Amino acid sequence: MRLPPRIWALGVAVAVLPVAVVTGCSSTPPPPPAESRNGRPDRGAELIAQYGCGSCHSIPGVNRADGLVGPPLTRFGARSYIAGQLPNNADNLQRWISDPQGVEPGTAMPNLGVGAIDAQDIAAYLYTLD
Repeated sequence: MRLPPRIWALGVAVAVLPVAVVTGCSSTPPPPPAESRNGRPDRGAELIAQYGCGSCHSIPGVNRADGLVGPPLTRFGARSYIAGQLPNNADNLQRWISDPQGVEPGTAMPNLGVGAIDAQDIAAYLYTLD
């Protein structure tokens, strides 16, 4: 039995549409996974408490880090972006921690005077949260 052209075209469209939709979602590769080979995560957790990061953020494993002003930092190592715009990698995270206003002027994240070594250790701790 030969199908009319309109029925045949409809059948092809229904068969191809799910493939086109699924492949369209994966056309842009995700940023590389976050990593930090440098820094001391144990010291980073102490610094997070010292700088008072937990007054704004909820941070697993840091005592009294249960703030609700900023986003929770749970599973930070599995995230794709920092501040919604920077690819999540060690260099960008350290830059964000050290100078958030320089990255995004007017952001609610304050400059806390975090130096390079402290930022490296804080980043190392945050990347353990995945």
